[in-house]
Amino acid sequence: MATVTKITHQALERESAHSEVECTYDVITDKEGHRFLQLDTYGSKGRQLKGKKSQSIRLSQAAIDEIKAIIKEHKL
Repeated sequence: MATVTKITHQALERESAHSEVECTYDVITDKEGHRFLQLDTYGSKGRQLKGKKSQSIRLSQAAIDEIKAIIKEHKL
């Protein structure tokens, strides 16, 4: 699992197709009281073990603020 604390723009060399997957979230509070948004994705429909968690990512408040700014700037 990764905790994202900073987000930096990097242009893609090429765009590739992505399959749709299920995603769940939770708000996590650590021992120091810091809160994180955790996103978990689950295998695509063609995956051998259906419903198995594929990736987990935790976003710090700083990363969440950066995402909000990106969304606002690009009118997403």
